[in-house]
Amino acid sequence: MSNGFPFIDIIFFAAVALFIAVRLRSVLGRRTGHEQRPTPPVATSDRDNVVKLPGRDEAADADFDDVTNPELRSGLAAIREHDPDFDLDFFLGGARGAFEMIVGAFARGDTDTLRPLLADEVYAGFANAIEQRTADGETLETDIANFKLVEATEARMQGARALVTVRFVTEQTNVTRDASGNVVDGDPHSLSEIVDVWTFARDTTFADPNWVLASTSVDA
Repeated sequence: MSNGFPFIDIIFFAAVALFIAVRLRSVLGRRTGHEQRPTPPVATSDRDNVVKLPGRDEAADADFDDVTNPELRSGLAAIREHDPDFDLDFFLGGARGAFEMIVGAFARGDTDTLRPLLADEVYAGFANAIEQRTADGETLETDIANFKLVEATEARMQGARALVTVRFVTEQTNVTRDASGNVVDGDPHSLSEIVDVWTFARDTTFADPNWVLASTSVDA
């Protein structure tokens, strides 16, 4: 009987890992209503006399207050109209988590993890790069040391498809080694600032809340 427990433990932890991965995929832009939001600073104004309209979520609108770009603000509002649960703060938190997961999976050559997180055309590019790296007998080591900036730069609706572009500024080490372990590109002891611009997409007509990575680019 005791010999069965380790096997049960393996099944349990595998189930937990799968649950965490699914939650990461669905966290982008979703608000459950139970999250603790930062307490806004106290201010006195005539707005204290404004009557709150039935069904209006004042906290939901607050996360656009710091958006100064009028086009971005308008795009976010358009997404909110199609997806009332969209929340910019939680979207950016999920985008950061997705960035770490995708960058790590690409370095490991883990196409199983990449597949559900990427749109078809993006996955094809990643998979081809991994296949070529494997054929060359090379390995990639990537370490994200620091996130300096994670910000939404563009948001829009394309029909029923919501698109949000995020600019990531990170400090990373990226090292490519040959089959013998020799460094052929990069420096394991040197951090490089890298700017990635990724666009995430979701079909708002689907009940599935998951977003996928629809396009990528790297700023010089």
